[in-house]
Amino acid sequence: MTPFHIPYLSGNESKYIQEVIDNGTHFSGDGLFGKRCTEFLENLTKTKALLTPSCTAALEMAALLLDVQPGDEVIMSPFTFSSTANAFELRGAKVVYCDIRPDTLNIDETLIQGLITDRTKVIVPMHYGGVGCNMSMILEIARSNGLFVVEDAAQCINSFQDGKHLGSIGDIGCISFHETKNIHCGEGGAILINNRDLLERAEVIREKGTNRSKFLRGEIPFYKKIDVGSSYLMSEINAAFLWAQLRQLNEATDQRLLVWNNYLEFFTNEFSEMEFSTGCVGHNGHIFWVIDNGLSHEKMHYALGHYQLLSDCDPNSVAYKTKNICRLSLESKNQMLVFEAFMKANTK
Repeated sequence: MTPFHIPYLSGNESKYIQEVIDNGTHFSGDGLFGKRCTEFLENLTKTKALLTPSCTAALEMAALLLDVQPGDEVIMSPFTFSSTANAFELRGAKVVYCDIRPDTLNIDETLIQGLITDRTKVIVPMHYGGVGCNMSMILEIARSNGLFVVEDAAQCINSFQDGKHLGSIGDIGCISFHETKNIHCGEGGAILINNRDLLERAEVIREKGTNRSKFLRGEIPFYKKIDVGSSYLMSEINAAFLWAQLRQLNEATDQRLLVWNNYLEFFTNEFSEMEFSTGCVGHNGHIFWVIDNGLSHEKMHYALGHYQLLSDCDPNSVAYKTKNICRLSLESKNQMLVFEAFMKANTK
C-alpha cells in the first residue's frame, strides 16, 4: 500500500548537506545555502524574504512585528491549523473567527467587515490548499479600516493570484517548508515582508532582538540588543536541503498538478453533485479535497481528514461541513484506489 504522502526528494539533498559538512565553518543561519534560498524566494515572490525554522515561527514573528497586544482582535477562519491562532493568542490577542466560502473553504471576505470592532488590528487570510483568498477585497477592507493583513500562505509555495505570489500581497506573508508541503526541508519556513516599514524591525526580531544583521553587512562596528526577539533563523543544514528542493520547484509543482487535474476530471465527470476542489488559475495543486459524508473508513490509507475546527461553529455554517472533509492522496500510485473506492460506493 502506497502511503498517503511521501515527502518529495529531488535527489541532491545529501550532496548539498555534505558540502556544508565538508566546509565545516558555518552551520547556523544565513550561510551560503541560506543566502541562495533567500535570493531564490525573493526572485520568485518579488518581495523581501527571511528564512525561518518553520511557518509557525514566521507567524509568531508577524505577531511580534505588528506589536499585537492583549485585547487586540485578530480575524481569521476557524478552518486552519492551530499555529495560525496560537501566534496571536501568545501575544494576548482575542481571535475572532469568520465563516468560510463553500467553493474554496477560504475565509468569506463578505463577512469580515461585520466582525470589525475598534479593537481589531489584523486580518489573517489562510489560503487553503494553495488557492488564494479574495485578496483584493480583503486589502480594501483592511486599508479602509486601518488594519494589517498577514497572509497564512503555509501551503502556497509556487501559488499565484493575478500574477502575484501568495504571501506577497498583504503586509506580511508566511510560507511553510514542512515535509507535508510540495517542497520542504523537514521543518522550515519563510516570512515575506511586503510592508517595507516593517523590514528593519523584522531583521532585529529574527536575530534575538539584536541589530546583528546590520553588523554582518558591515553597516555597524558592533551589534547589541535593541528590541525584543527570538531565534528565528533556519539552520544551514536545513537550507542546504531546501536548496536542493527549490531548484526542482517547477518539476515538483507539475507532479502535484498532474494528479490534481486527474482528480478534477474524475469528479467533474462522475460526481458533479459532490462538493470538491475546483482550484483556480495559478494554484499549486497542494490539496484535492472532497466533502464526504460516509467514505472515510473505506479510504483510510489514501484519504485523510484535515484541520479540526478551532472553534465551535453553528451547524448551519459552511465551516461546520468541513468535519466531513477528505483530502485525497496526491501520490500517483493511489489515484486508481481513490477512483475505485468512489465508484464502488456509488453503486451501493
